[in-house]
Amino acid sequence: MLFGQSAVLSGPSQYLGTSMRLGIETAFHEANQKGGVHGRYLSLESMDDSYETEYAVHATTHLIEKAQVFALIGAVGTPTSWGALPIAQAGGVPFIAPFTGAEFLRDPSLNNVINLRASYYQESERIIDHLTGEDGTNRIGVFYQNDSFGAAGLQGVRRALEQRGMEIFDTWQYERNAGGVDDAASEIIAAKPDAVVMFGTPEAVANLVKLVRKEADPRFATVSFAGGKTVANKLGENRKDIYVTQVVPFYDDLQLPVVASYNAALRAYNPSASPDFVSLEGYLAGRLAIWLLDACGPDLTRRCFVEPALSHNEIVLDGLILEYGVGDNQGLDQVYLTVLDENGQYRQIGD
Repeated sequence: MLFGQSAVLSGPSQYLGTSMRLGIETAFHEANQKGGVHGRYLSLESMDDSYETEYAVHATTHLIEKAQVFALIGAVGTPTSWGALPIAQAGGVPFIAPFTGAEFLRDPSLNNVINLRASYYQESERIIDHLTGEDGTNRIGVFYQNDSFGAAGLQGVRRALEQRGMEIFDTWQYERNAGGVDDAASEIIAAKPDAVVMFGTPEAVANLVKLVRKEADPRFATVSFAGGKTVANKLGENRKDIYVTQVVPFYDDLQLPVVASYNAALRAYNPSASPDFVSLEGYLAGRLAIWLLDACGPDLTRRCFVEPALSHNEIVLDGLILEYGVGDNQGLDQVYLTVLDENGQYRQIGD
């Protein structure tokens, strides 16, 4: 049985796509070693969309029309998912666990989308709750990628602040895949915000922090799209005290059965790979697809495959509970606030 993935597999953001692919393949390998699902062996065909909308459209079209995949899984990014979704809808193809918290994918009218992770609105809320509550920060600005991803993040922060009777202090932007954040950094230094919430790729986030910290020291926070080993490595000596939201449990929390399963499956599939948040999310995406295939039974259809997550249903993956319902196509709502230390390790803040 063939699944398809359009994701960024080259360029500065390739870590996100390759790690999602690794996690999905790890879950599929684990299932295949046990005989597959109802005798069906699972495989994944991944295509590089370079984190560009037009390439994602091409890749998605190829996967559906030429490769004839059963479902799409693990797409990476908001602008690429925006381009791919209409093609999947037109073909009646399930669109499973995209690596994005964009609100348009949570539209209750969608009948082919199954989200795994919390939304950017929820991640923004957790950041603003901490900054305005525990930190007492008031002048909060937003640095964002000038596309649908950045717009989703900007709206999430605006909404969270408005609920507290506050407004965004200022905004700064950069262009996707262009890499240059120098102008934004100069403007932030001049504006002197108390905190900057960032919605960008790991490279853009790291470059901005490095430039700003040469002359100023606002608090910095970013969401899971940039949070992982790559951003920690790119930040280098500037990584300390960067807040990052995560949408899956800690990848080394072996007391959680699904995390223990992930670590064991990763060692079996690729002993040289190191566990991280992104490949764990990919693994959970793969496990979700496997659960849905198993629930559907031998007489598999695409409608049967997506139905449990489009109606009221609780899906349990080794102790991790995904809750879906009518009008709710998102399984996880948890957002974990973490902070980077000087050694590049993530430490959780609060419960």
